[in-house]
Amino acid sequence: MAVLKVIEVLSNSDKSWEDATTKAVKEASKTVKNLRSVYVQDQSAIVKDGQVTEFRVNLKLTFEVK
Repeated sequence: MAVLKVIEVLSNSDKSWEDATTKAVKEASKTVKNLRSVYVQDQSAIVKDGQVTEFRVNLKLTFEVK
């Protein structure tokens, strides 16, 4: 039986929500081992002068506790 833990992570990108998600997973994997999955809980964006300037994601990362 595996024991799993879930943490919440916030990330942003000037390119896309997918890029923000990828950045979060890459950064978290530097210190959190055995990542299993990512769940995008929420997405938002910042708009300036009629243009989207920043994409934000609120993620839940699941990893196995060894």
